[in-house]
Amino acid sequence: MRFDKKYLCWGVTAFAVICGVLVFYDTVFHRSVIFLYLNKVIEILAPVFYGFFMAYLLTPVVNWFEKRLLSRWKLGKWSRVISIFLSWVLVATALYVLLSILLPQLYESILTLAGNAEGYYRNLVRWIQRFLEDNPEAKNWVTRVMQDYYEDAVAWLRYTLLPQAQTWITSFTSGLVGGVMGFFSFLTNLLVGIIVSVYLLATKEQFAATGCKLTYALLSEKRAAWLIRGVKAINHIFSGFFRGKLLDSLVVGVLCFIFSSIFQFPYAPLISVVVAVTDLIPFFGPFLGAIPSAFLILLDSPIKCLYFIVMIIVLQQLDGNILAPKILGESTGLSSFWVIVAILVGGGLWGILGMFIGVPTFACIYTGVRKFSEWRLEKKGLPTHSYNYRSHRPVTDEELGKASPQEQPAEDHTEPPEKPEGPGQP
Repeated sequence: MRFDKKYLCWGVTAFAVICGVLVFYDTVFHRSVIFLYLNKVIEILAPVFYGFFMAYLLTPVVNWFEKRLLSRWKLGKWSRVISIFLSWVLVATALYVLLSILLPQLYESILTLAGNAEGYYRNLVRWIQRFLEDNPEAKNWVTRVMQDYYEDAVAWLRYTLLPQAQTWITSFTSGLVGGVMGFFSFLTNLLVGIIVSVYLLATKEQFAATGCKLTYALLSEKRAAWLIRGVKAINHIFSGFFRGKLLDSLVVGVLCFIFSSIFQFPYAPLISVVVAVTDLIPFFGPFLGAIPSAFLILLDSPIKCLYFIVMIIVLQQLDGNILAPKILGESTGLSSFWVIVAILVGGGLWGILGMFIGVPTFACIYTGVRKFSEWRLEKKGLPTHSYNYRSHRPVTDEELGKASPQEQPAEDHTEPPEKPEGPGQP
């Protein structure tokens, strides 16, 4: 009996289709098996991800040491080793200086906040009592509300809160133990990630060459070249955004600490850390950090709280109009509208992390769509710039030149697009 490969192909195809349907159903309706194994793989490979991220951030520093500082001495392979060592020494020194200055004052601020908690509570109660005494109508309304909901509150306390207190205490204890174990696990993964980053930095060209070889082996030459160009564009967007945003947030935190010290705001180190960390989130970050900081200052002095709000507004304008454009440049190429959309979508999908990575991710998608549309328009012989379509139809540059000044569209301040590179071009 002659073996027919056609039936084997049909059988493999049917099996793959059935497996695909089952995986799709489980992913969409149950979200159990796929996500369970995916989370397990991510947990196992966490040190590799940490190492890759650290190596990604340190690559420009290593390249600077190797190509600018050590290239004159012709050290051969030792040049890379010394560059990696100097890069980590620089990082360790910067962290030590920052923490040695920041941690003592941060610890003192937290102790002061904890010590003044009772005084803040009394001030808050005093403000409320004074407000109710000065506003009899509000006092009567509060009294009626308390009388109406008093029985409901007692019933909720007796039959809901107290029975669940033991469960909450148990959950809190187990969560505390889990948090401590997670912290030690994070430290272990971080140490292993540092070792992984050293290996990645030492052999980064080899890894890049291996990736290119596999790409050309799996795809045609033209499509492989197109894919590699896309990866380079993604790397340009992410690297410019991550490194620039970290530096920008550090500068904002230092400026906030200097201004807070000059105006003698309470908890200046703590407030500066909060503002610097939340500034990593584009657009909304400074305001997210200013809300809890302003509340802390309000408990101490309402006048200083007003000064702090003014300082944050000035600092945000300084960052948005001077610092961020100088540091980040045009790394994303997104307008303010698309930045807001990217933050909202990323935050809705992945929380705080999504608000941070949403902007460069959306910038990559935006750039890909723009390049593809320009490539398709060029194949059709149509203009590729947006101002050619303001009349709701494609208008050539010659037709725009013949139009009267009143009929010509407003000047488009966006940069002229690069020549589109389609999938069929090497």
